[in-house]
Amino acid sequence: MGRAYQNRKESMAKTSDQKARVYSKHARVIYVTAKQGGIDPAGNLALRSAIDRAKRDQVPAHVIDKAIDKAKGGAGEDFAVARYEGFGPGGCMVIVDCLTDNPNRTIGDVRVCFTKTKSKLGTPGSVSHSFDHSAIFLFAGDDEEAVLEALMLADVEVEDIECEDGKITVFTPPTEFAKARTALNEAFGEIEFEVEEIQFVPKETAPIPADDEAMFEKFLDMLNDVEDVQKVYHNVG
Repeated sequence: MGRAYQNRKESMAKTSDQKARVYSKHARVIYVTAKQGGIDPAGNLALRSAIDRAKRDQVPAHVIDKAIDKAKGGAGEDFAVARYEGFGPGGCMVIVDCLTDNPNRTIGDVRVCFTKTKSKLGTPGSVSHSFDHSAIFLFAGDDEEAVLEALMLADVEVEDIECEDGKITVFTPPTEFAKARTALNEAFGEIEFEVEEIQFVPKETAPIPADDEAMFEKFLDMLNDVEDVQKVYHNVG
């Protein structure tokens, strides 16, 4: 197997409450990216990617449209990125990315998830040094050399590229996200990306001790239930 990374494609929600949380998280990202970079997906690549991810998670069109309409006026909530690091059950390393309009509320909610699962919230930088920050693209294909050549011709810095089971995975620095996506689509047509986002990739993974598995699952469930939490990364493999 190649490098370990987390494909955050949400599984089908089992209840209406779970669906609502998934929809809300996507809507928040779409609203923020539209407000920051413009409401036209053709001119705002971050928005286009956010919409594509929402569609893959079966977010209804009316939810997407409402988030974009909300951003048109420029008013509304001001969300900021908040990132928390720490050690989860079994000593695993965790990074929690949030979008928040109330940092005090968010840090309180995240801290509860840590304390109720016998975990420890750390200081900034306490675990991020053990992760690579990468833009990741996963799509169907088997010609690794052609993909690499297309990216190099477009002057895209490539950290790594893998081909396995009819899928190609490309890793680039986060700053190369837009250029890499454009280069891939121009070289191979409109690609149906299974993953196209910036993630924290653990440099090494470790299994969770059997005694901590249940608590680890509870820990992840609690974090994902926090409305402000957008992404959870860990080194459990």
